[in-house]
Amino acid sequence: MTTVGRFVGAVIVLFGLAGSELLHVTTIVSAKASAARPSIDAGNPCSMTQTPMPKLPYYAIKMVKTGRVPRTGRSRGIGHASFVRSPFGVSITRNGTYIYDLTISFESLKAPNRGNYTVWVTNSEVDQVKQLGILDSNGSVSGRVEWNKYLVVLTLELEDNPAATMWSGPIVSRGMSRSGMMHTLAGHGPYENEPCAKYGFGENPRQSTLPR
Repeated sequence: MTTVGRFVGAVIVLFGLAGSELLHVTTIVSAKASAARPSIDAGNPCSMTQTPMPKLPYYAIKMVKTGRVPRTGRSRGIGHASFVRSPFGVSITRNGTYIYDLTISFESLKAPNRGNYTVWVTNSEVDQVKQLGILDSNGSVSGRVEWNKYLVVLTLELEDNPAATMWSGPIVSRGMSRSGMMHTLAGHGPYENEPCAKYGFGENPRQSTLPR
């Protein structure tokens, strides 16, 4: 065999080995991708297996106390929002707004002498209000929100009225979705001496003097 023939044969062998290794790697990657991909219901290709969405700390909603309701001074509340699952990663309404599953949970919140702690959600303009529900025995409530930006409000309501479209009792605490954090220039730049609490954001320094 000539030198050229041996060279060509060596090149063919090398390409063959490289091809087999590439095929082996591709097979492994494809297998891992298939294992990680959500399963599709063969009977309904538009449905996906419902697996719990992870709780992402960045999107957590901190509930801030107002300090205006006795027996609530030591309470701590947090909300977790996640997109409603769909084959497309997120779900939206016909109007194009996101649809979230929202869970609000409280700790160290003493039971009221009268009434119920009720959670509400409202849009940024507070011209649309939805009652999410009454806190259960574990201090939690879950529901669905259909606004891109929204506020969460916990109030003490004397009456249990699921049909109510606006709260009437005092506000215990409130929070804001991460998407609505760009709310005001108070506390920044030339407005750094303007307290955020004046606009309803941040801790109320008076709460420590109220009954707990």
